Amino acid sequence: MFHLQQKCFLKLLDLSPEEITGLLDLAADLKAKKKAGIPHALHAGKNIALIFEKTSTRTRCAFEVAAYDLGMNCTYLDPSGSQIGKKESIADTARVLGRMYDGIEYRGFGQQIVEDLARYSGVPVWNGLTNEFHPTQILADFLTIREHFGFLKGIKLVYLGDARYNMGNSLMVGCAKMGMHFVACAPKKYWPDEKLITDCRTIAAVTDATLEFSEDVSSVAGAHAIYTDVWVSMGEPDSVWEERIQDLIPYRVTGEIMRKAGSQCVFMHCLPSFHDLNTAIGKSIFEKFGVDCMEVTDEVFEGPQSIVFDEAENRMHTIKAVMAATL
Repeated sequence: MFHLQQKCFLKLLDLSPEEITGLLDLAADLKAKKKAGIPHALHAGKNIALIFEKTSTRTRCAFEVAAYDLGMNCTYLDPSGSQIGKKESIADTARVLGRMYDGIEYRGFGQQIVEDLARYSGVPVWNGLTNEFHPTQILADFLTIREHFGFLKGIKLVYLGDARYNMGNSLMVGCAKMGMHFVACAPKKYWPDEKLITDCRTIAAVTDATLEFSEDVSSVAGAHAIYTDVWVSMGEPDSVWEERIQDLIPYRVTGEIMRKAGSQCVFMHCLPSFHDLNTAIGKSIFEKFGVDCMEVTDEVFEGPQSIVFDEAENRMHTIKAVMAATL
């Protein structure tokens, strides 16, 4: 079995293209075993801690189901379930949990927190999401793309919307690592950080990846995948909604955008999505600003080109691969 024994999974910048491919191959193998009903309790008797300073449906369920499939026990610590960063420092928390658990997942705020957990814990640490990076999501996305098209190298992925945070950053890094064609399509102030762009261009020079940054939605032409995310990230104040809506409405993924891309194109989203009025936030935004959907229309989200729920399922298979390989 492919392994990265005792290695942490903090950001894709830390991994080689061969290691990313190894994780995707392992995920595909474990997925096939699960579908066939073949047990794969590779780490029976081990214990992991799941620290969630930001709550999540997919990430929590993916880690818990993956852990159970691997024969492990897990402890879930919600935002009120630990003293991390409040009464106890990150370093002290890491050293305590590292004595009790075989692995630690962290989902929360700054990247430095998960880096410090890895530095002090002495056990594998996995990034379930930080403000800067979301590497487990990218593995799920790439497995889904590979399942749909059969390959990754040369795939054109266009990210529409706010590309400054964890999803835009991580997709750009992942595409650079895997020799893909990444396009950030948004107003310039929503493009990724210049230093990260420079780092990714250096990677792309080796892998033959293409990195493109555009304010013109015609850049979706010929895309294999169009990707978007919510316009306001977790933890940001409600006051930013009006500005984001004004700036990003032209970059909403609509039926017209998908037609510009072409019939080969799939639609992707890391979820949750504001594609209708069936959420409390969606209703509130409609009442305040009169928009009945935000980053994607319901037509596209529910349409035949949407593969969002394949991505959601693959969160579990790829997270399982990360834990199986690193423990």
